Parts: sequence; structure tokens; C-alpha cells
Amino acid sequence: MANAYIYIMTNKPLGVLYVGVTSNLKQRIYQHKRRKSDGFTKKYNLHSLVYFEIFDDNYHAICREKQLKKWHRAWKIKLIEKTNPQWRDLYDGL
Repeated sequence: MANAYIYIMTNKPLGVLYVGVTSNLKQRIYQHKRRKSDGFTKKYNLHSLVYFEIFDDNYHAICREKQLKKWHRAWKIKLIEKTNPQWRDLYDGL
């Protein structure tokens, strides 16, 4: 089974947050970093991967993405800081 991912990107610690879903995390983050996709991440220069989760299928990843998009900002920040308190860019470790 192919993996699916949800991820959160930002431009700086406690900055603008973006929640996305993809089936190829490394490639998708690379695209965001190189500003190859028009849209929210390009407009706000979101270049740091600060959180991600892995799923066995797209359905569950999409459900989780929709759930996180409804969350309050403070809840997302708490989620990030639980596993990444320094807000490090996790891209290089993929």
C-alpha cells in the first residue's frame, strides 16, 4: 500500500501555517520550497516543514487534513510543539 501524508508548513516559528496532504511528501515539500506551485504557500513564502503524519491510505490522510484545517490555530501550534518544540525544518530528515 502506498503511504499518504498530512503536513504542516510555516515561514517561521509561530508564523503562518498551512496544512496539506500528499502521497509523496519529499517531492511535495521540495515543490513548496522551490515555489513551483502557485497558491497559499508561494504567496506567504512557506518553506519549512514543521509537522507531518503518515497514513496507510489516502482516505484517512484526507480525513485528517480536513480535521486539522478546522482546528483553531492554538491547537495546531500545540500539536507542532509536542513533537517539534524548536520548530525545526524536518525536510532534511525525510
